[in-house]
Amino acid sequence: MKRIGRWARRFGLARAVCVVLLFALVPLRVADPRPIEELRLRTFDLFQVLRPREQTIRPVVIVDIDEASLKEIGQWPWPRTILADLVTRLTALGAVAVGFDAVFPEPDRTSPNLLASTLRDLDDATRERLRSLPSNDEVLAGALRKSRVVLGESVSDKPAAGPAVEASGYGVVTAKGAPDARTFLVFYPTLVRNLPILEQAAAGRGIFTQVEEHDGIVRRAPVVMNAQNAFVPSLSLEMLRVATNSNSPLIRSDKNGIQSVSASRFKLPTDEHGRLWVHFNHTDPRRYVSAKDLLQGGVPAERIRGKLVLIGTSAIGLSDNKTTPLDPVVPGVEIHAQIIESILSNALLSAPSWAIGAEIIAAVVFGLAIIFAAPMLPAAIVVALGAVLIVGLVGLSWYLFLVHNLLVDFTYPLISSWLIYLVLTFVNYFREQRERQQIRSAFGFYLSPPLVEQLAKSPEKLVLGGEERRMTILFSDVRGFTTISEHYKDDPQGLTHLMNRFLTPLTNAIIERKGTIDKYIGDAIMAFWNAPLDDADHEANACDAALEMQARAEALNLELKREAENNGGVYMPLRIGIGLNSGPCVVGNMGSDFRFNYSVLGDAVNLASRLESRTKDYRLPLVIGARTAEGAKAKFATMEIDLIQVKGKKQPEVVFTVLGRSELEEDPRCRDLRALNGQMLACYRKQQWDEALDLIARCRKLADGFDAAGLYDMYAERIEAFRAAPPAPDWNGVYEAETK
Repeated sequence: MKRIGRWARRFGLARAVCVVLLFALVPLRVADPRPIEELRLRTFDLFQVLRPREQTIRPVVIVDIDEASLKEIGQWPWPRTILADLVTRLTALGAVAVGFDAVFPEPDRTSPNLLASTLRDLDDATRERLRSLPSNDEVLAGALRKSRVVLGESVSDKPAAGPAVEASGYGVVTAKGAPDARTFLVFYPTLVRNLPILEQAAAGRGIFTQVEEHDGIVRRAPVVMNAQNAFVPSLSLEMLRVATNSNSPLIRSDKNGIQSVSASRFKLPTDEHGRLWVHFNHTDPRRYVSAKDLLQGGVPAERIRGKLVLIGTSAIGLSDNKTTPLDPVVPGVEIHAQIIESILSNALLSAPSWAIGAEIIAAVVFGLAIIFAAPMLPAAIVVALGAVLIVGLVGLSWYLFLVHNLLVDFTYPLISSWLIYLVLTFVNYFREQRERQQIRSAFGFYLSPPLVEQLAKSPEKLVLGGEERRMTILFSDVRGFTTISEHYKDDPQGLTHLMNRFLTPLTNAIIERKGTIDKYIGDAIMAFWNAPLDDADHEANACDAALEMQARAEALNLELKREAENNGGVYMPLRIGIGLNSGPCVVGNMGSDFRFNYSVLGDAVNLASRLESRTKDYRLPLVIGARTAEGAKAKFATMEIDLIQVKGKKQPEVVFTVLGRSELEEDPRCRDLRALNGQMLACYRKQQWDEALDLIARCRKLADGFDAAGLYDMYAERIEAFRAAPPAPDWNGVYEAETK
């Protein structure tokens, strides 16, 4: 016992727990709960998105009962005489087989004999003449006998009202000695059949109903179903059987379920429920011809000759649209076409029966390797081996899909390995997390994760109660926010969603450049640099963040514009004004004993706020103070724009804007603009209005490329105002702002 105890202590509690967890994960994979299945299905969807099926052949044509056909011929259902004309026309053009993605369970109410009983004011001769004519169903049946047509049938979850369908009535057979395959197949209690006169005339019958997954996506299509206790083939399988004049489909099954379904030369690998994994490609209008054009003789014979033809609809009002891994909206009839194409081009997907065993073995092997090796190896090596594991599993799964059309899941081994590693590291992580929780709680919402980690590792860098620092402060605000708010006056949640969508990328731009979020004030952001951790380059980082905020705002505006165009909504661009200023401040936890916030105070903060407000006057997205411009000049091309005395201050401030990053210093247009701008400001301050206006005109030609043309419009207006009401004789060029 002592030896066992020593071994247990050496082995470790964490390893023991991981071993138990590992072997608990094995039956979990066998049970295959919905979350695991969903993850696997999404992975297989991604494979199809990355590599859709190549369109090597086009054996199928869809005769589309489209919107144009409904407008020309009338609403659905059409008289069966028109459908008879469709069948006759297709047969004459050389169609190999025709399939209906529709069911005809009731007599055609437009048949002459029925009209004779329902129409009023008919004379006896006309009424008797109508009764003597064949019904529309008889006309369609006559067309079916002269063609190879597969009628569609549907299924329902409602209990069957009539007797069970004869199991052998559909010609599907099972291998001798195999278990009853009906217990494995997708089951529906009710089969919706066609009129007997039509079924007796048709060459085959098949179910056209598409079975969706839990999330509403069609990925697997049953090739045979158990409908009302009968083996009923799918429309796609029956089309192939009729087209090839082959024998009845053969189902092979064992105790684990359906293994395959064979028809003619095709052996279709299925899952245990007789479902085929469909290898999709994108919906293609070239598969379709309009039913109207076909009836009017507008479809050439070579378009139909030698093809399998499906008759279905893409009309929205007939509600036959499905979702595939590649397309959110696909007419249901096209899924049948894609199944037939996949079979004929040998591009079927399959999930092999050995896949589950391989996944479990991989999970156990990798899990045991992590349990025994990870605690003894440096973290860098563990991470490197983990990366190799991920690349290996993903690469193998992708290779099997790409080369062999096999669907083998890599998510289960990866998840199980990740859980094992997580448990091994949890104890140390929990202890460190608890020690650092206080700092993370205080700063996690307005500092970047790297800064939070630095503070957590070195708490002595955080001085509570306030300290003096030279900092850069940012204020940003949305222009025209009142108008935007008014647009959403009946949808405050929509406004909240819009602002969260807008503020998130702007916040990320600040945090990614070492900034600290002070607060959000409605649509405005206040942030600062160089606290709580040192940032020797805070002026440049702030300018970089401001330019990135503008870029991300513009990217979001493009998205909003596209959405408005697609949805028919109103496009309201979000424009921001940003003010930056640097100077000495006091930063720390400020507030009361009950509530406080890590914030900053000082004259530099007030000036930054005023500069943000002045962006509206200067018609520029960014205005910065002189100290910020001085600190950032090595990395950014700045330009002086005014000498201003903001409201509440007695001393004027030289203010600048940022034209771009330092690469612009080599741009002759930038150099020319700054030179002309300096000359313009000199003339303006000397009240040489004509010379200033001439320079303004020259500046405008260069300013468009730097988003600064509005500045010169402002100066032109200001000069006109000064001409009307000249400044005092001792005016020194300082512009006094009258508002905040």
